[in-house]
Amino acid sequence: MEQRTHRAIESMTRTDSELLQAAQNGNRMAINELLERHQARVYRFGMRMCGAEEDAKDILQETLLAAARSVQGFRGASSVATWRYAIARSFCIKKHRTSKFAPQVESLDDANGRVMEVADGGRGPEDVVSGLQVQSALSSAIQSLDPMYREVLVLRDVEGLSAAEVGEVMGLTEEAVKSRLHRARLAVRERMSPLLGVQEPASRPAGSPCPDVVALFSKRLEGEISADVCQELEEHLRHCRRCASRCDSLRASLRLCRQAGDEVVPVRVERSVKSALRRFLESPP
Repeated sequence: MEQRTHRAIESMTRTDSELLQAAQNGNRMAINELLERHQARVYRFGMRMCGAEEDAKDILQETLLAAARSVQGFRGASSVATWRYAIARSFCIKKHRTSKFAPQVESLDDANGRVMEVADGGRGPEDVVSGLQVQSALSSAIQSLDPMYREVLVLRDVEGLSAAEVGEVMGLTEEAVKSRLHRARLAVRERMSPLLGVQEPASRPAGSPCPDVVALFSKRLEGEISADVCQELEEHLRHCRRCASRCDSLRASLRLCRQAGDEVVPVRVERSVKSALRRFLESPP
């Protein structure tokens, strides 16, 4: 019992690089520990990209088995994170190509094309943001994106990769990643803003026209605008409630994306995938 506890503690304290080195030295337990550490992220990616639990389970299992088979050939030119997402992405693409039907996406619109209001007016903004209905609406908003925009949003804002790492996974320049990311963020904010409890004045203030503050704010998060432009943006937001509310809704949308990264693998899926991985690891080398 003490020996198993010691091994468990040792596993938790070892870095990905240490586990990878042990795995490449033939330690199959290290392979198992490394892949189990990353399974939740791969599953979430599969869910966000395919929208169905069964597809996400297939992607998770295929990704872990492919990673186990190719671990000896991984030379560390990229991080373990980008390696796993690159493998998972290849299976997502294959899944989309072989699927007879596009995944069914629950719409946020009613029969008349209006955005459904699911927020409870009696609850505060923080309660609304944490609501299960809003989380479901976020999933639908992400699923509604074109796959090339959905990928960058999921990898950057849900899974927390840097723009450079996202580019490495997708084979894009960092500039191309950021361009797609801004469009994806704006689209998700547009669909989510009625649900976030952030009141946006209907009319513009008198005076000079407002800049595209939402796009600028997204670029600011990626370090793409100068200090002078940042200062001008902050000054404008202090005096324009409409633009400040629009930026607040973007902040709330991104906070929801980060919270979506806490999703766990369902027990049923985890058991099935672990069983397949165990059979592979127990088979003769």
